[in-house]
Amino acid sequence: MELEEMPNIGKVVSKKLIAVGIDTPDKLIELGSKEAFIRLRSIDDTACFSMLQGLEGAVQGVRWHMLPESKKKDLKKFFDSLK
Repeated sequence: MELEEMPNIGKVVSKKLIAVGIDTPDKLIELGSKEAFIRLRSIDDTACFSMLQGLEGAVQGVRWHMLPESKKKDLKKFFDSLK
């Protein structure tokens, strides 16, 4: 499977993930959305909360809209802590 075959991961995010050393779905799943997001932030200061949710959805194998509210709140707390 390629990164782009994962939910929420398009060509642009896929290229950015590869640029930070995350070149397979297994690596993304192993690192998790938060670590992947931190790495993406190091090369893209426009990385937003929606991208973080998209990464978490990819890790869980669902569209980010389907993430439970509790997970979205956890991600929001994490995102806000990075500012």
